[in-house]
Amino acid sequence: MTQPVSPPRGSTAKVPEAQPPAWRGLPARADVRTLSLLGVLAALIVVGGITKPDEFLDTRNLQLVLTQASVVGVVTVGMTFVIVSGGIDLSVGAIVALASVWATTVATQEYGFAGILFTAIVVGVGCGLVNGVLIAYGSMVPFIATLAMLASARGLALQITDGKTQIVTVPSVLDLGERDAYVLGIPPLVMVFAVVTVIGWLVLNRTTFGRRTVAVGGNPEAARLAGIDVRRQRLYLYLLSGLCCGIAAFLLIVLSGSGQNTNGNLYELDAIAAAIIGGTLLTGGRGTITGSVLGVLIFFTITNIFALNNLQSDVQQIAKGAIIVAAVLVQRRTASTT
Repeated sequence: MTQPVSPPRGSTAKVPEAQPPAWRGLPARADVRTLSLLGVLAALIVVGGITKPDEFLDTRNLQLVLTQASVVGVVTVGMTFVIVSGGIDLSVGAIVALASVWATTVATQEYGFAGILFTAIVVGVGCGLVNGVLIAYGSMVPFIATLAMLASARGLALQITDGKTQIVTVPSVLDLGERDAYVLGIPPLVMVFAVVTVIGWLVLNRTTFGRRTVAVGGNPEAARLAGIDVRRQRLYLYLLSGLCCGIAAFLLIVLSGSGQNTNGNLYELDAIAAAIIGGTLLTGGRGTITGSVLGVLIFFTITNIFALNNLQSDVQQIAKGAIIVAAVLVQRRTASTT
């Protein structure tokens, strides 16, 4: 057996030190990304304050931005889990639409607040279950399975409403959107978003479920060999995404006071874009709830600034596209240097 060779006595040669594992640098990089996103958000607030100080910095406007961001933000939390696992969910907007119209039918509203909330969540989870079974046990590509759900859910939502808007008549639901329901100036929708965000962060970063999600996204085969039931994990993740869609549908019902088959339009793109901006890799294996939430806030702050300055919606879409491209390029550059 060969013995390790030590440097000669009196020699100045140094024994090379073992390099620390690469994963130890991940928290530092995550902190840098979070600080960068906070810097971008702060810069946008400054721009809004300079261009339209009276309107943008008004308390009602800031509450409006946070309230609107809450609906997409809840969807984004679920989307982050799916993308971290190496999947994708293109059906979230359509699921929100279906859940919102199913929960606002005349028959459902007869059961009051509990009936609307229960129906929205059950429909969301049910759609997530279908996605999860097709992907995990049917071996379908997530892109195709969720694209099929997108088309089916949109069609069913249109069939339920017959193209008409369903008005909510339950006072206890409508009251949540009134200013009298605000707690210390915070709208109830924002509080729900905050709770979902905190729970999502704890699950992803402090539980076995979160570690398994990252493992499946990083290397599914290695995760399987380590004893993780990859198929069951993926099923749970799409159930989680459906649950978030159901919650978002209820928030949207409160916000708009109605259910429409057009609800949730392009939510899937906003959620994916927010997750990417927040540092979640489309290839899976890495992502942060904090970054995704900051991505949502950045998007809605930009939209609000553009609206206050009377810029066209096409300019907003171009700006969002540019931000997404820049975020992906930064991700690729970061990945090539690690």
